[in-house]
Amino acid sequence: MTEVSLQTAVRASDDVVVRELDGEAVLLNLASGMYFGLDSVGTRMWQLIERHRSLSAVVAAMCDEFDAPAATIEQDVLRLVSQLVEKGLVVVAR
Repeated sequence: MTEVSLQTAVRASDDVVVRELDGEAVLLNLASGMYFGLDSVGTRMWQLIERHRSLSAVVAAMCDEFDAPAATIEQDVLRLVSQLVEKGLVVVAR
C-alpha cells in the first residue's frame, strides 16, 4: 500500500467520475465499479484535492475553513486520501 503524507500530491484516477448533489459527492471508478460516498466535509476535501493536489495545501485550506485542531484535520485528510488510494480512486502524482 502506498504511504501518504503531507508531502504527497494526488490526483483523481483517470477512470473516476465524480457527481455532487446537495453538498455531498459520490466517486465512481468506471474501470472497477468501485464507488465511494463523501459527506459534506469529505466533499470539501475532494474539491481541495482537485484544486491543489498537494495534501499540505489541502490541510492548510481546511484549517482556514473549519474550526478544528490542525492535527485533527491533518489526520482526517491523510485517512481519507489513504482510503481513496487503496480503492483506486486517486493516484499519487509523480
